[in-house]
This record gives sequence, C-alpha cells and structure tokens, in this order.
Amino acid sequence: RAEPFYRKALAAGLAGERRPRAVIQLASTLRNLGRAAEGADILRAELGDGDLADVRAAFLALMLVDSGRPDEAVARALLALARHLPQYRRAVTYYADELLER
Repeated sequence: RAEPFYRKALAAGLAGERRPRAVIQLASTLRNLGRAAEGADILRAELGDGDLADVRAAFLALMLVDSGRPDEAVARALLALARHLPQYRRAVTYYADELLER
C-alpha cells in the first residue's frame, strides 16, 4: 500500500533529506513486490555522493541480485565500500569497474 504514497510525494517535489529516503523506501517496496528491476532503475537514477549514498548502493545491490545481475550487485557494493578504504581504494575500484564492464 505504500508505493502510491512514495510516488505521490516524489512527484510533488519532495526535497531535502526526505527525498533520498523516500526513493530508497520506494525502491525497497518495489523489491518486496517482486519488481526489483524497477526498483534498481529508480536507485540508479538517484546515485550520488549524499549522506545516504552507501545506503542506496546497498539497496541497489540487493535489487540487482534479485534481478539476476550478481556481478553488477557486487560491483556496486564494492564501489560503496571503496570510499572507506584508504589503502586499497584504487585496487577495489578497479576491480569493481572491471565487473561493471562484463
């Protein structure tokens, strides 16, 4: 029942910190409804460097696994993790990019 409320709020121009949360929650709702690919598309359009970037990446990875795209799921999770790895950031980013190119 939540899907139409999330969509209405986003269409009305929900902004600030509430917008990315609503996007994540809409995508998660779609995943729970068996529409993981649709949720992944919504999250891909919202990827960025905000406070919730890692949260979006985590939910995107879950949706990609459910959509039969495990390589991309691992790559998205690794890219989010790489930002927190001062010594191995470059290597992990390289391998994640390699997975995305498959």
